[in-house]
Amino acid sequence: MTLFLRINFVGTWKRNRWKRKERFRLFTTQLQSSEHHIDYVISTNISIAQRFKMGNLEEARHLFDQMRQRTVSSWNTMISGYCQWGRYPEALNLVSLMHRFRVTLNEVSFSAVLSACARSESLLLGKQVHSLLLKSGYERFGLVGSALLYFYVQCCGIREAEVVFEELRDGNQVLWSLMLAGYVQRDMMDDATDMFEKMPSRDVVAWTTLISGYAKREGGCERALDLFGSMRRSSEVVPNEFTLDCVVRVCARLGVLCVGRVVHGLCIKGGFDFDNSIGGALTEFYCDCEAIDDAKRVYESMGGETCLNVANSLIGGLVSKGRMEEAEFVFNDLRDTNSVSFNLMIKGYAMNGQFEKSKRIFEKMSPKTLTSINTMISVSSKSGELDEAVKLFEKTKGERNYVTWNSMMSGYIINGRHKEALNLYVAMRRLSVDYSRSTFSVLFRACSCLCSFRQGQLLHAHLIKTPFQVNVYVGTALVDFYSKCGHLADARSSFNSIFSPNVAAWTALINGYAYHGLGSEAVLLFRSMSHQGVVPNAATFVGVLSACNHAGLVGEGLRIFHTMQRCYGVTPTIEHFTCVVDLLGRSGHVKEAEEFIIRMPIEADAIIWGALLNASWFWKDMEVGEKAAEKLFSLDPNPTFAFVVLSNMYAILGRWGQKTKLRKRLQSLELRKDPGCSWIELNNDIHLFSVEDKTHPYSDVIYATVDHITSTINSIIPFHFIHNSNFG
Repeated sequence: MTLFLRINFVGTWKRNRWKRKERFRLFTTQLQSSEHHIDYVISTNISIAQRFKMGNLEEARHLFDQMRQRTVSSWNTMISGYCQWGRYPEALNLVSLMHRFRVTLNEVSFSAVLSACARSESLLLGKQVHSLLLKSGYERFGLVGSALLYFYVQCCGIREAEVVFEELRDGNQVLWSLMLAGYVQRDMMDDATDMFEKMPSRDVVAWTTLISGYAKREGGCERALDLFGSMRRSSEVVPNEFTLDCVVRVCARLGVLCVGRVVHGLCIKGGFDFDNSIGGALTEFYCDCEAIDDAKRVYESMGGETCLNVANSLIGGLVSKGRMEEAEFVFNDLRDTNSVSFNLMIKGYAMNGQFEKSKRIFEKMSPKTLTSINTMISVSSKSGELDEAVKLFEKTKGERNYVTWNSMMSGYIINGRHKEALNLYVAMRRLSVDYSRSTFSVLFRACSCLCSFRQGQLLHAHLIKTPFQVNVYVGTALVDFYSKCGHLADARSSFNSIFSPNVAAWTALINGYAYHGLGSEAVLLFRSMSHQGVVPNAATFVGVLSACNHAGLVGEGLRIFHTMQRCYGVTPTIEHFTCVVDLLGRSGHVKEAEEFIIRMPIEADAIIWGALLNASWFWKDMEVGEKAAEKLFSLDPNPTFAFVVLSNMYAILGRWGQKTKLRKRLQSLELRKDPGCSWIELNNDIHLFSVEDKTHPYSDVIYATVDHITSTINSIIPFHFIHNSNFG
């Protein structure tokens, strides 16, 4: 029995030992197999990431599709890779596939997917991912919360983003900066400032975001500069290269040379003076402030090949100041050029009227970019070669942008083809091409030239549906259009809708009132403009002096003229002197007008002497009139206007012999005064009429209608009543 038990125990022990050995063998085999599988997945994920890095997206997808087993990291690698190259539809398709295969998304997955939804503006899918995120509990993770808020800022209303921010802001400092950037992006600067003040801590990103927001806003540059001063005084953070780049550009817009030099010193102190972006900003700043030699020094300090954008900034500055020889020297000295360099030179030559040089450099350019073609459309139009501009426009078919369309419309207007410009706009609308502020500025100019009030109203209706209604450039064109069409109430309403009227907008409104004889109102506008801190320019003074002229405000006009240079630093030009001569002459001060011309620091031209002659005729001052006529004859041997006015003066004073002599001389020269004309807009067409003109296709019907109306009036109203009445 004992022996049996012993044998049985030994047998059981041996069997158990064998089983344990077998189980251990199987375990180690499985462990080795698992380790091999993990190594395979990791190495494949690395290979996929490397393919994406090199831009081999198809190879990366092939590796992913061939994987026998995948982890969540494999999916994340693919999604992030597609997002890196802007292939958001493929990334989002993978997310749907991932969810279908019941692969659980982790925090990396959620942040990548939400970023893809934000950038592709996939609102519905983003909200579905948000629902899935709430079930997972990952929304409190910093990276995921930031991606979620970024999605709502980009794709939803700012108020929905605020709800997400309020829910997740505790413990996630990044959300404050994202929310601040959202307000700035939508130009909600009051909300942005309030958010900035409430931030628990403000880093350099927050300061830079707020400063750049005000810098981009019209009239916000002073505020941006004040914020930069507060940033430096607070000692919370040190400005980085992005802050300094923004502030340098602010100084350029404001033209504050001294402040800009201080910022330049901070750039050098921080070691950012060799940064290409800051170098370009500094170059532009010095060019804008007329310190060209300093701009050249910045360029030279940057070195050679690494600063092409700085060279382009210098070329652009020189071009804008008309210093084409220096710009040409910098351009020819470049080892490498790009399309920006060529475009600047093409534009520069065109601005200086050197159209042939523009064409030559355009021919050298290879490849020719759309920007350069757009520039050449403008160049060809300005040089009178409209057919060449049309050919270039036709070549861009399929790749045109709104600049191309604007350039062609502007070309038509420059060459007096206003209807073609409006027809081009109709074609542009049919193709759903994006508008810009220049589109409307150009077209309102066309409507002004055509005096087409109905077309302008239709265009204004289109403008209301765009964000450009409050834009100062578009608003100025709209004010000018309504003023020229005689609708001053609409002009004033358009002016009031401009967000921050500049000197051009004020000048357009003043000119409108002046043109229609409302001189007192124009002078009041001029005073209001000065009180609001808007500095008048030379064009403003021409407008307000003309207003004084039409209203007979001699004292006010002379006072404004004498304050031009003393108070505003504006040197009077021939236009201003002409206004003063006309002002004195119209008001009966003919002798004073003549003396004013004699004392002028510049030589009088035919227009000034013509204004004096016209005043002499009106006030029957033969002595001054003959002197003015003699001056006109010396400047132009055959001035039709002078002959006609002098002849009328002789007739009024009864000097018939001299009148006859002058008329014979006028007939011998075969000179004719251009007849006046009038026009009417009917069914969107402008119909012109002048005396004895029978070129109109319906001239017979028109004359027959006029004769019928005249005979009807004569039959109704007695002749003696018409003769004795005060009808004009």
